[in-house]
Amino acid sequence: MIHWLDEVDSTHRYLMEGLKNGTLCAPMGLGTDKQCAGIGSRGNEWIGGNGNLFFSFCVEEKHLPKDLPLASISIYFSALVKEILHERGSKVWLKWPNDFYIGEQKIGGIISTKIAQVIVCSFGLNIRTKPDNFGQLDISIEPYEIARLFLKRVEEKNSWKNVFSKYKIEFTLNKKFSFHLDGKLVSLADAVLCDDGSLELENKKVYSLR
Repeated sequence: MIHWLDEVDSTHRYLMEGLKNGTLCAPMGLGTDKQCAGIGSRGNEWIGGNGNLFFSFCVEEKHLPKDLPLASISIYFSALVKEILHERGSKVWLKWPNDFYIGEQKIGGIISTKIAQVIVCSFGLNIRTKPDNFGQLDISIEPYEIARLFLKRVEEKNSWKNVFSKYKIEFTLNKKFSFHLDGKLVSLADAVLCDDGSLELENKKVYSLR
């Protein structure tokens, strides 16, 4: 089931609060036409105009593939979204661990949170408008359609092994980028992608955890 609102401060915050106070329950999806105070990674805001995608959903852990490593769940969900967009002609790719890119510009991202046995995941995509220094999706598709197709893909419970095998193929695109680790920017040039979605980097294993 998908609930769609005209406007909300944050679909992620709205869904989290609903789960905590018992007014909402998994599984469900929540989207909005306009988001004014969305939550991004590292405490940043994700705000965009009408026509972009602002969507959150929740699912019980027991309804996910048994081989899915929870520490890499954002990678799994991102890869499902990317598959949907690729099938419609987009050249979107995934920057580890949770960002959507077209070429060298970020067009969106995913964050995930766990409450007891429920996973809450939220993502945003610039479809029709974009802030300065960001990109936008290279195909025409309605936000609700992406959300609908995504939830259908989640219900199919495609294995982590199958989804990750496709993700690994394009990981080399990450090599000229960096990501934030413990408050500092770290290059992905020498990173090695492990089968559980983590990275071997600077002699330690790093998980996405967001």
